[in-house]
Amino acid sequence: MTIKLAVFDAYGTLFDVDAAARELAMRDPRLTPIWPQLAFDWRRKQLEYSWLREVMGEYVDFWQLTRDGLDWAMAAQSVQDPDLAEALLALYRELPAYKEVPAMLAALKARGVGRAILSNGSPEMLDAAVHAAGIDGLIDEVLSVASIRRFKPAQAVYDLVEERMGVRPPEVLFVSSNGWDAAGAARAGFRVAWVNRAGFPRERLPWKPADMLRDLSGVPDLLTPLS
Repeated sequence: MTIKLAVFDAYGTLFDVDAAARELAMRDPRLTPIWPQLAFDWRRKQLEYSWLREVMGEYVDFWQLTRDGLDWAMAAQSVQDPDLAEALLALYRELPAYKEVPAMLAALKARGVGRAILSNGSPEMLDAAVHAAGIDGLIDEVLSVASIRRFKPAQAVYDLVEERMGVRPPEVLFVSSNGWDAAGAARAGFRVAWVNRAGFPRERLPWKPADMLRDLSGVPDLLTPLS
């Protein structure tokens, strides 16, 4: 099946979620020894809260989950500083894209393949990130779960791709750095590429990605049909 559309997760896939803590640590010595663990916990709790709220049917905006995750991560490091939290959140709104992203998206565009984002992020968060990364002209559509008030890996989230873009799942290459998201997308019928930057083992779930990459530069090479 020919790939007509590449759909990307946003945070951790296109955008570097560690960048906010890493950048502020270069300016604030209090963060120097703790920023890697702070960034790890921040992302972990942000995701955990999305799963828990999805299971409990208690949706809130992803920006609130981002704040809640940071609050937990800072408490875990015994850091109580509202100004520091606001500085980190401001940087999170303008996360940089990974270095290979612009060239990869441009290569897909040149080959006539559509490019979209499907993310838990709120529309405001995603618009800010796309603009800050300078990839506005390389993305055709930004799909946010806010329109249905659900979180990944709910099937209804993945259904947004066909509903909004008019492309059937077998004609979609779904790209995510999250193993659990890759599993959810494979379950939904997409061809899935898992960007495994950290070298993690595969999730112990029955739905497997078709491809595994170390970064996004290899995405254009996946456009040929599977044999």
